[in-house]
Amino acid sequence: MKKGPKGPTVLTGAKAAEIRRVRAGGASLRATAAAAGVSTDTVRRALTNEAVTGEPVATRAKLAPQAPTQLVLPVLPEPTARSGERAVARSGLLECAAPVFAPAARVPLAGLFLALPALEATGLLACAKVTFGALPAGFYGLETVLLDAVLRALAGEPRAEGATRIEPTALGRVLGLDRAPEVKTIRRKIGFLADTGKAGDLLTALAKHHLHGPNGDSAGVEGGDLAAVLYVDGHVRAYQGTKKIGKVHSTRLKFPVPATEETWVSDAHGSPVLVVMAKPGTALTGELRALLPHLRTIVGNSRRVLVGFDRGGWSPALFKHMDEAGFDVLTWRKSTPPEIPENHFTPVTHTDAHGQTRTWNAADTAVDLALATTGEAFRIRQISRIVPVRGGATRQIHILTTDQGMSAGEVIYRMGSRWRQENYFRYARIHFDLDSHDAYTSTEDDPGRSVPNPDKKKAYQHVIATRAHYDQVLARTDAAMLGIRTPGPGTNEVLITSAMHNTVTAPLWDAEAALDQTEAAHQKIPARIPLGELSPGQQVLDTETKLITHAIRMAAFNTATTLAREIRTNTGYARAAEEAHTLARQALTGSGDTSTPPPRDTSSSGWTHSPHHGPPRQSVNSASTSPPRQPATPAPTSSCATKSKTTPKPTRNTSPCQEPWTRGTKLWL
Repeated sequence: MKKGPKGPTVLTGAKAAEIRRVRAGGASLRATAAAAGVSTDTVRRALTNEAVTGEPVATRAKLAPQAPTQLVLPVLPEPTARSGERAVARSGLLECAAPVFAPAARVPLAGLFLALPALEATGLLACAKVTFGALPAGFYGLETVLLDAVLRALAGEPRAEGATRIEPTALGRVLGLDRAPEVKTIRRKIGFLADTGKAGDLLTALAKHHLHGPNGDSAGVEGGDLAAVLYVDGHVRAYQGTKKIGKVHSTRLKFPVPATEETWVSDAHGSPVLVVMAKPGTALTGELRALLPHLRTIVGNSRRVLVGFDRGGWSPALFKHMDEAGFDVLTWRKSTPPEIPENHFTPVTHTDAHGQTRTWNAADTAVDLALATTGEAFRIRQISRIVPVRGGATRQIHILTTDQGMSAGEVIYRMGSRWRQENYFRYARIHFDLDSHDAYTSTEDDPGRSVPNPDKKKAYQHVIATRAHYDQVLARTDAAMLGIRTPGPGTNEVLITSAMHNTVTAPLWDAEAALDQTEAAHQKIPARIPLGELSPGQQVLDTETKLITHAIRMAAFNTATTLAREIRTNTGYARAAEEAHTLARQALTGSGDTSTPPPRDTSSSGWTHSPHHGPPRQSVNSASTSPPRQPATPAPTSSCATKSKTTPKPTRNTSPCQEPWTRGTKLWL
């Protein structure tokens, strides 16, 4: 057995005080050790002991036999009674209840506190306050209702009905209230916001905040003079109820269904920026043309914006219009153009924001597209690739863009990134109930709205069938006439009477008369008719409520994406690229302790992990965790000062509403 030191300890209380005094003067570890006549290890011990306890070594030695005093948090104490504030709110004298937090251990859903900085960065609370002002006086204020909706979505219950599957007191502890709002309250509050008719203004404000914020799309665009890279696509939200709703063809379901059409705008990363309700029966080309002035208002300057979309927006006339309006086109070429010679293909590369380099073989050419309206041609840049198909063969695909300065590699990368928008649709359908109907009200559709006449299409199909029959009869008549005009064997003469001719051509005359009749009938049928004649009583679903819930879920998705991005870039988790979103969802629904320790620089959420042995573990002991690297998002700010108490049952505060979420309280998870 190794023997320990025989002499007395060098690190006495006086020596430790001397070391700290020298060190406080700015001396280095070696200089401090030389001045005190001890080793650098002794200096480190003196400084470490001071940092841990704040007491001299000699004093600690006297108290060593005693157990250290620790703050014992009550395990899930009863929520703070707020009956007085609720009574005041019922009388209309309270604008809204301020959040009050109390120390507690093993708090369910405490991981939702991790979402607050990222949620603040989305701008939902700030934009909603500017747009709506405030809700009518009541216990639950505007920011509380919106925060409750976002946190429920992050916890896996995005619909109002999901509040019945979450313990109200559990979510209430996160909101700083005795209990979270329930279904009827949520619907009533959201309904009030919808009645203002400002859902579109809220989405516009969120889009401006998203594109112009520190983490916005315009902050990291690689395309030179580009202000932003945006993707536009239509989305069909199917309806399964009993109301009489117009049918729309769903590409996902492969057949027409009663549905509402929406037009979504996403940024270069696939995060949603804006959504507008498309007019019934409007194609993507029409929606794009109508959306351009709105996008220009949101971008707010004359710099060009790259807009990517799929073949549904194919229109050379639209391409020219967008180019003249300061928007660059990015889309796939429709139809099958002539193939590019293989000697035109050269390797092109692109390195993305994560440092991953991709290489393709591409041909950079230019093509002329005919403008159907004027007969002119619009010249546009074309990037072609050779891709494999089934059976070992290959084919060429072509990307069109009006951006002449972007490299061919980046054009291919940007066009491929449009699938991120499709990924958002799929992820949001699974985790945020994108296609849910959050309101069951409807209004009568405009009976005077012009819609395509289905009888016109049926008549045209009849014309096509009659024309095909006429062609068949014509071929048989020509064969019969050739037969009667051909002399028989051993003779050069042919006798054709009028009766013979009429007999052969009679079916042709009948087919021609039928074709004339069907074409005349087709011409008489109007191409478009009022909706009231075609489908009287047709309804349209409420849009204001749906747009507000879209804004809430967009903020929830962007919050989750921010957390996943921080996990991927600021942790050493080996599978972060594949499991970042899953890990974020797990962390957000985890439990933890809430306490009010002495003031520190920031709230902390400690993470300890091994890069090769599974996901990080959330540390919930505020006394033993050190602040990790903070996400690149600003801390939440609000006009509401948060109240915090150090006892399990703090006194109630019935002052006018001061919405949450940062000043005055430190939340430790």
